[in-house]
Amino acid sequence: MSDTPAVRGRKDDRSGGDPAEHRTGPVTFYRQVVAELRKVVWPTREQVITYFFVVMSFVLVMIALISLLDLGLGKLAFEVFTGGDDI
Repeated sequence: MSDTPAVRGRKDDRSGGDPAEHRTGPVTFYRQVVAELRKVVWPTREQVITYFFVVMSFVLVMIALISLLDLGLGKLAFEVFTGGDDI
């Protein structure tokens, strides 16, 4: 076993020692959350509308693509396993 500090752990290291001494209280946690939310750059209404239409367009294109692939591969599998109409 190695005697390096990374293996032994140090008392001043956050990963070692008593976890209760590094806990944040609920009030401090709430203040930190509020402070972080104030840093967020919220999108404007126009940006949200634009993003909505971009995402919906992408989803509709993907639905169409996957539907066509499913239909085509289903017909191909049907032809392979039923032998086609050779009568």
